[in-house]
Amino acid sequence: MRIIESVAEMQRFTREARTAGKTIALVPTMGYLHEGHASLMREGRKRGDILVASIFVNPTQFGPSEDLDAYPRDLVRDTAVASGAGVDVIFAPKSGDMYPHGYQTYVNAEELTLPLCGASRTGHFRGVTTVVTKLFNIVMPHVALFGKKDFQQLAVIRRMVSDLHMDIEVIGMPIVREDDGLAMSSRNAYLQPEERQNALCLYRALAAARGLFNDGERSVKILRERVVRLIAEVPAASIDYAEFRNKDTLEALETADESTLLALAVRIGKTRLIDNCTLGEEN
Repeated sequence: MRIIESVAEMQRFTREARTAGKTIALVPTMGYLHEGHASLMREGRKRGDILVASIFVNPTQFGPSEDLDAYPRDLVRDTAVASGAGVDVIFAPKSGDMYPHGYQTYVNAEELTLPLCGASRTGHFRGVTTVVTKLFNIVMPHVALFGKKDFQQLAVIRRMVSDLHMDIEVIGMPIVREDDGLAMSSRNAYLQPEERQNALCLYRALAAARGLFNDGERSVKILRERVVRLIAEVPAASIDYAEFRNKDTLEALETADESTLLALAVRIGKTRLIDNCTLGEEN
């Protein structure tokens, strides 16, 4: 497995690979890899002759009061996870190479970025779409894999790829959970033991809403009341949003169906966690 830090070297590598007729699969990450990332990489291994995993903590998607400096980093650990999942190349660029002095060009999606995380994280998705576009231009993948835990991010990237006619297949992969249901996330490392237990309120709320839906309830008002009540039982939990949305357009709904997305963002202490489910699906 190679580790490439230079943008120019990564571009040379992928140009040569494409010229040789190789298909390239890309898994973009911000590092501090866990089993959720590894599941994307294993799927990417099946879909490409060459599997690239990018590791880059992207500064443009962090707000001024967010955790850029504190975001966990461990390239040695990440290298072991990536190697075990069959990665051929880790692309780990430096911030100054990705955003050189005088940088001023950004990619911005519109309506899909306004609700949910976009409502409270101004500029976040502009940073996401910009860095993903840059990664696509540098790595030139045929296929890119993203986790469904960041469902809005996945929807925004799919919209961007479609709108800008990018010749890339975007694959959304199921959420990977701990044995007790907590969605795997790099930010779980911030949680103290008691907070880790408190964080299970997200999964309990999702399961309760799905159970109520399976029993025949379709009123979003009633489903949301159940979700909010369960999370409110945990004093350390503070709801950013608990929303029922159309999974394609992210429009708000009054009546749920099997394709309705339930999306949560909840702060446990100082740590903001997100999770989601589609009511008619198992995961």
